[in-house]
Amino acid sequence: MSLDFSAYFKKYEALAAEADALFRTIRDRTGDLVRCDKGCCDCCYALFDLTLIEALYLNRRFNQAFEGLARSTILERADEADRRVYKFKRSLYKASEQGRSTEEILKTAARERLRCPLLNDSELCDLYEHRPITCRLYGVPTAFGGRAHTCAKSGFTPGRPYPTVHLDKIQDRLLALSRELVAGLNTKHKKMGEIFMPPSMALMTEFDDDYLGIIQERGTAPECGSCDQDDSACASCQSFSVTIGKAGGGEDQGGGRG
Repeated sequence: MSLDFSAYFKKYEALAAEADALFRTIRDRTGDLVRCDKGCCDCCYALFDLTLIEALYLNRRFNQAFEGLARSTILERADEADRRVYKFKRSLYKASEQGRSTEEILKTAARERLRCPLLNDSELCDLYEHRPITCRLYGVPTAFGGRAHTCAKSGFTPGRPYPTVHLDKIQDRLLALSRELVAGLNTKHKKMGEIFMPPSMALMTEFDDDYLGIIQERGTAPECGSCDQDDSACASCQSFSVTIGKAGGGEDQGGGRG
């Protein structure tokens, strides 16, 4: 059964629109210091993870947009990227076990260059209109956990004060939306709203009932013609259904690459 996440996707798209608006505001205030333009793909080599709502959204848009050879090509790139991500994260874990500081590990992660599987041979994003929020905000000053970041290709000087996007606040909202989605599912994976995954895994994953841990419920009869028995057999036929709960309805409210 195809699960309907449209109410949650609508909320996610509203948050993405806020991100786009914030990006434009900072770009307008800082003049030519923001240098994002068509053909620049520096952010497409950044290492980052997606919350559950972002992963589901990217996966759904990918499956809607691609089929055949084009789809297979992207999935092959995703598989290669996912293997690299796994190996790199394993190396970071080992470094942590060996006593390297968190700051040193984060600097190592920030230097890692990993090509996004959605970046095509023309150095353009194959799913640009539906790109994650991290991609939408790359290019303007950001901060996460008290650590500032500026794009190396921008004109911003590290250490100087600029309008800044606090990614912690945006991630908190993404996590809250992910938890809301999970609360609306009849799932055994109650903590699934806390998960993170790289874009490569989000593209390859089949978010079906098994993956989502949907608890099957007895009592809903199948459509007529679904078996070869006569009507007298219907009373003893055991079938299953999936229940989806209803979804409700600043400087740091949203920005995006124009």
